[in-house]
Amino acid sequence: MSNLSVAKFGGTSVANYPAMVACAKIVIADPNTRVVVLSASAGVTNLLVALANGCDATQRAKLIGEIRQIQENILNELQDASLVRDEVEALLKNIESLAEAASLATSTALTDELISHGEMISTKIFIQILRELNTQATWLDVRSIIATNSNFGKAAPDDELTRKNSDNILRPLIDRGELIITQGFIGRDPQGKTTTLGRGGSDYSAALLAEVLNAKNVLIWTDVAGIYTTDPRIVPSAKRIDTMSFAEAAEMATFGAKVLHPATLLPAVRSNIPVYVGSSKAPQDGSTWVTRDPQPRPTFRAIALRRDQTLLTLSSLNMLHAQGFLANVFNILTKHKISVDTITTSEVSVALTLDKTGSASSGADLLSNDLLTELSEVCSVKVDTGLSLVALIGNDLHIAAGIAKRIFTALEQYNVRMISYGASTNNVCTLVQSSQADDVVRALHSELFE
Repeated sequence: MSNLSVAKFGGTSVANYPAMVACAKIVIADPNTRVVVLSASAGVTNLLVALANGCDATQRAKLIGEIRQIQENILNELQDASLVRDEVEALLKNIESLAEAASLATSTALTDELISHGEMISTKIFIQILRELNTQATWLDVRSIIATNSNFGKAAPDDELTRKNSDNILRPLIDRGELIITQGFIGRDPQGKTTTLGRGGSDYSAALLAEVLNAKNVLIWTDVAGIYTTDPRIVPSAKRIDTMSFAEAAEMATFGAKVLHPATLLPAVRSNIPVYVGSSKAPQDGSTWVTRDPQPRPTFRAIALRRDQTLLTLSSLNMLHAQGFLANVFNILTKHKISVDTITTSEVSVALTLDKTGSASSGADLLSNDLLTELSEVCSVKVDTGLSLVALIGNDLHIAAGIAKRIFTALEQYNVRMISYGASTNNVCTLVQSSQADDVVRALHSELFE
């Protein structure tokens, strides 16, 4: 099927019964959409993460009750919930058992198994909603398709095995004209255990499936009508972007824009698959297409904001004219599975922000005592929190004259803790106090986009 589309609906798009019906109608209206990837209903994954972190019986009952209520609210609006209620109840029972196990001992493998249930439930219910709209669909466990390694919480796909699974299982279903409903965010490791691709990984799942199916495009349906010059909740005058490049969208996603998951674009870029971003609640309100080489490509494209950043400043006189100090530091960070984000250096110190991605990561345990102790053996360590990263996204920012002047003119009233400029042609990053972050975004947007 040369015009095959893979559609993904996020958590807010399947948050309740009316939202799910709106999604179902979008699917039914587009005969090219043959694979539908769903997230868990909004709020469910956070509740499952809390259960996976381990809690007492009272808290456990409260959290499971909240999950149950979200699903019941949808089931109660179905014309006939009997066909699906038993399946949902079985999954809720699984959640109870796994949550009890997590209260005794937590593990990353147990966490992935537990939080995968949100997607399982939403897809079971969605199948019934399609039935009630006179549309037959086939439920598929995506773990039979997406193969990964065993890096629980942020698993990497095995592209070759995923393609093989797709050719054997998924492709024949599509060739028979079936509409496939499946889950985002999850996969299976070589031992048969459930893995997750990291928070927001449903986008990634959709792009991976699009790639192995040689799809025409990936349709990301969310709660906003495309990608904007910045978050419209911060700047109401933000403008929707009609088209943007993979590179620009990847920068935006990486630096906090929640419309797309950063890894989504990897399969899309590899196979040159256009990505559509539109609103499932108002599909008529326009969209953004992300493609390889859109025109025009302005100097300034957008502003992204990533809150709750941790700044680590490492200082040692041993850095002065020495070799190997940074290598030693990065080896320690690697050992503790810490991903470095932005970085600046001086003769005797290095300042770096830390990446917090991962399924259950809240950032609370990002800097463990063991890590800080090990770093303290080679340098002095200072930790700053309460910071936000503001990223200006654009094109050829490293060679355009006057960029720095315009940025610093806009920021003259604010304290800038760190700047990363020149490493990328597509971004300039500034680290600022979280209390001023929204004002910084508004000032930059006013200066550069209005």
